[in-house]
Amino acid sequence: MTAPTHPAPPAVHPGLRLRVVPTPQPPLEQRPALRLVHPGRAVPRPQHQPGPRPRSASAPADDRFGPVLSGRADLPSAAEIGRALVTTTLEALIGRRPLAQVRPFTSAGVYAALTRGRRPGWCRGGNAPVVIGRVQVCEPVDGVAEISAVAHRAGRAHAVAARLEGIDGRWRCTALQIG
Repeated sequence: MTAPTHPAPPAVHPGLRLRVVPTPQPPLEQRPALRLVHPGRAVPRPQHQPGPRPRSASAPADDRFGPVLSGRADLPSAAEIGRALVTTTLEALIGRRPLAQVRPFTSAGVYAALTRGRRPGWCRGGNAPVVIGRVQVCEPVDGVAEISAVAHRAGRAHAVAARLEGIDGRWRCTALQIG
């Protein structure tokens, strides 16, 4: 009787390697609570220092695998994209357009949260349109924009905030808060 033969393990390609790409957000730090020096007056927090950014478009060609962060010079207007994102998202949540239209503006995590999350109560019911006020833009770091806007519907105002990051030459929403 002959011994059963097992297939040889697949050859490992020596040119492949796994590279972990950090997120473009600054690292979270454990900061102590504010200390009170005088009653009623708190010591101000230190100024925010952004963390290291992942590789940029100027990285060597063999190092460009996966998404590449874009600088402000390579991106369209954050205010225009922010207005389109807020309008599309809120219209999808109230049922005026399919939620799939939000996908090009958002990261996979934000889109998944929108599809499985509960809609805010003010988005349900009624046929009143959503009117978006002025979109405020703040760019704390090159290639990152934080936007805020006020949405009006049925006589009530609601706050919307989002973080946009420049990835592969376009803005992508990586955090979204609807109040």
